[in-house]
Amino acid sequence: MTSASLSLRSPDQQLTEEEVLVVGASTADGEVTVRGSLGASFGTEIEAALEASLEAVGFGGKKDEFVRLPAPAGVAAKTVAVVGLGTAEPDLETLRYAAGVAGRRATGSAPVVLDFGVETPAELEAVAEGAGLGSYDYTDYRGTGTSSEEPVTPRRLEVVHGALAAEDAATALERARISVEAVELVRDLVNVPALDLYPSNYADRVQGLVEGLPVEVAVWDEEQLVAQGFGGIAGVGQGSTRPPRLVKVSYHPAAAEKHIALVGKGITFDTGGLSLKPPVSMIGMKYDMAGSATVLAAVLAAARLDLPVRLTAWLCLAENMPSGVAIRPGDVLTIRGGRTVEVLNTDAEGRLVMADGLVAASEEKPDAIIDVATLTGAAVVALGNRYTAAMGDEGLVDQVLQAADAAGEKIWPMPLPEELRPLLASDIADIANVKPGNTAGGMLVAGVFLKDFVGKDDAGVTIPWAHLDIAGPAQNKDGGYGYTVKGPTGVTVRTLLRLAEAFSRA
Repeated sequence: MTSASLSLRSPDQQLTEEEVLVVGASTADGEVTVRGSLGASFGTEIEAALEASLEAVGFGGKKDEFVRLPAPAGVAAKTVAVVGLGTAEPDLETLRYAAGVAGRRATGSAPVVLDFGVETPAELEAVAEGAGLGSYDYTDYRGTGTSSEEPVTPRRLEVVHGALAAEDAATALERARISVEAVELVRDLVNVPALDLYPSNYADRVQGLVEGLPVEVAVWDEEQLVAQGFGGIAGVGQGSTRPPRLVKVSYHPAAAEKHIALVGKGITFDTGGLSLKPPVSMIGMKYDMAGSATVLAAVLAAARLDLPVRLTAWLCLAENMPSGVAIRPGDVLTIRGGRTVEVLNTDAEGRLVMADGLVAASEEKPDAIIDVATLTGAAVVALGNRYTAAMGDEGLVDQVLQAADAAGEKIWPMPLPEELRPLLASDIADIANVKPGNTAGGMLVAGVFLKDFVGKDDAGVTIPWAHLDIAGPAQNKDGGYGYTVKGPTGVTVRTLLRLAEAFSRA
């Protein structure tokens, strides 16, 4: 993984001829307005000259617009780059998005100075976060001599902190850095080929990642999974020569009054099992563990932020492979707690491992459970590649949506219709994992299935639960946009962090 280092820059510090200055600019009625401290630092004449140059080249201020210009006379910089901020006063997401464009597009080894005229700690955090996220580039598998000597993204990003107090600016930058590192962890893990990331060494990696943090890890191997009744994870993983694991990651600060459980789907590779996927559909199935990486990263980031809220992540890890010992369509698995599932399609395996995770999470009686999974292709059909679907308890889903709005992530609420539950009736078990032949509402049917495995609190009331289907936005197959790079995105990590912060204040 390669990403730029993030640091602060005083507005009084002079630019050098080795640096690239990036500013934001908006347009209104054909006039360009630069946002930043150019005028204060170099004089209004230089700022006016830059705005005139932008108008001359037809700069429209649109999203993802990025223009390089020669540095105006009197500005000692290698070049000046301008990013579009739209036609209105930019909000936090606009600043985050534009800074992400700068992080992606300001390529090369030259240090990049971002001057977006930030006035509040929240604005500085948004700019630093966006720039850091946009600068991500995964290089671990590039062979010697096959890459350009010039880095794809900048090596160093400095954010001009304006008139903010040094302590406030430093706090905002550290929050941004922790958020960026959490998303980068997800991107890194998802990028690793399945040959090199499988349940047992994934669990080992988790042990290494928590070093130095107030976080505990527990791991169930294949024998313990069978002995303790985790039939979904054990069953899905039994067809592989690389056996399954369940990993529990616990952050429990003394001051915590609320407890959120997070359950993540961790299918390190999904062939579909004996219900084998077509070859083209199998490409990219190393991404099927993105949910587990997401919940892991959220817990580690919360620990780094020292949030006063208890978080427990359950990583349900298995490799879904066909073999002589793999589960067959028609087999019955017993999920943790005793409920039985007739497996009518082995390619609907994610819900089987998640069922175990939901039951295990429920046993601790948390205040809320949120699961994250690349669960259904139907979610992509319904919402495309940029929206996450949210289902479950209405109140908790609303809280998730508020957190997503604060993070700038797109999540859309979806129903869990009661009339879909009869579709999952089984002749011999408590529930079937699919309705063979049914093509309607596949995303919703999967959510209805998971709902059956959410437990009750000590008062006998169902624990608030939300299901996030990230099948579409977990992977960006097209070109980058804003702070979203091509490849794994790390979607919903920042939403979960915002939600955890909200719970810590409740």
